[in-house]
Amino acid sequence: MNDGTITLPWHVVRQDDNGNRYSVGRYATRAEAQKIADSLDGPDTQLYWVERVGRPGGGTSRDG
Repeated sequence: MNDGTITLPWHVVRQDDNGNRYSVGRYATRAEAQKIADSLDGPDTQLYWVERVGRPGGGTSRDG
């Protein structure tokens, strides 16, 4: 069933050095989300990773 909505099941999460987590954005594909996470990841203490929306703890890829 297509109700005209766009599904964005992948999101990039940022965690700062104090353990606070923030959603950076949502994306249609895991590859697209991973590309964004990789571009944001740097030498600082903040972590970026990809999670599938609606599946807490499952299907995650952590970088950092």
